[in-house]
Amino acid sequence: MNRTQQLGRATLRSFLWTATLCTIQGVVSPTALRAETSIPFELVTGHIVLKAKVNNSRPLSFVLDTGATPAIIRLDRAKELDLQLHGKVGTGGAGAGAERRFGAFVRDATFTIPELAGFSQPVTVALPLMNLAPSFGQEIDGIIGTEFIKSFVVELDYDARLIKLHDKDKFTYSGKGESVPIRFNSDGHPTIEAEVTPLGSNPIKGDFMLDTGAGQALTLCSPIVTKHHLLNQNLKTIKVIGAAGAGGEISGQISRVSELKIGSFQIKSPITMFSEDKAGAFANPAFVGNIGGQIASRFRMFLDYTNHRIIFEPSATFAKPFDRAFSGLAVRAEGMDYRTFRVKQVLENSPASEAGFEKDDVIVAIDGTPAAEFTLTRLQQMFERPNSYKLTVNRGKQSLQMTLTPRRLV
Repeated sequence: MNRTQQLGRATLRSFLWTATLCTIQGVVSPTALRAETSIPFELVTGHIVLKAKVNNSRPLSFVLDTGATPAIIRLDRAKELDLQLHGKVGTGGAGAGAERRFGAFVRDATFTIPELAGFSQPVTVALPLMNLAPSFGQEIDGIIGTEFIKSFVVELDYDARLIKLHDKDKFTYSGKGESVPIRFNSDGHPTIEAEVTPLGSNPIKGDFMLDTGAGQALTLCSPIVTKHHLLNQNLKTIKVIGAAGAGGEISGQISRVSELKIGSFQIKSPITMFSEDKAGAFANPAFVGNIGGQIASRFRMFLDYTNHRIIFEPSATFAKPFDRAFSGLAVRAEGMDYRTFRVKQVLENSPASEAGFEKDDVIVAIDGTPAAEFTLTRLQQMFERPNSYKLTVNRGKQSLQMTLTPRRLV
């Protein structure tokens, strides 16, 4: 296949992405599982990251993303591993207006997972994913999606940081969770019917993408936002900052909705992005919205694609309020070890602007501890709590002392 193909949609926090192929190589079917297999994962800025090898490489970091279809490897990593590349693949996704970049198809490459003996699947596409690392604070080498998930019943246990694989032909469920039907759209991504109730408005029922590759809680697509006049003067909002996708900058406002209902589960007052995109994934009129990792992580989920269902089992954090604070900082990780933290954007009328932060400030210490001892994930977790932090910041040749006190803004 040597023609250019357009890739579709998937989200990865501030670098929102999609990966879909019109034609993909056949999947290498796994041997029947002799027993439940557990695969540990890290939760990195809200994303599931596991280890895999490509053609017996060193262990690489892959995101498990229900919003992607084939296995994807980073283009520069594919070249480093001397994989066979051919043809041209154009990128697309959330956002609008950015210059398109291109990847390639991959021949004769498979990925394996150390805990899963005897299993391999093709790596189909190599894409320029280099922008993921600054948003994750570590190297991200690729994405694993639907083609992997549908080979098993995949149990996602966020609390235990484990992926558990069950034989899809023998799996039976006897827990107290609820089975929710799924459909697969034309890109092969799972969608569920859910219902969102905006503040002061009637419930809106329709199709939502379930997207573990999206770090946020909930995003409402711009056609729904416009049609139902959801961004009205009575809604307290803050501007989205520091978000960009394969199609360019993400535009929108952050606020809350009254509730999101999945099956009989009522998720109260989740923080929600109201998209204002004019093109790209979040301007898709086919969907009401996108359900991301911050909601998915409140369940233990069983992804049973063979039987077109997802079983939702509420976890210990299910009823925890969405009560996060906001710092007003968009921070990216730089350097060989991704332990240099640079301010990319400052929200107006926020704790960060009031403290005097500026774009390109570099955070070098927090409460006297060198910033290099933190990860970006840890930094984000800290700045979502309403505590005061003494920060040392480099601005050019100046060293500044600032106090940052995140607070609830919506």
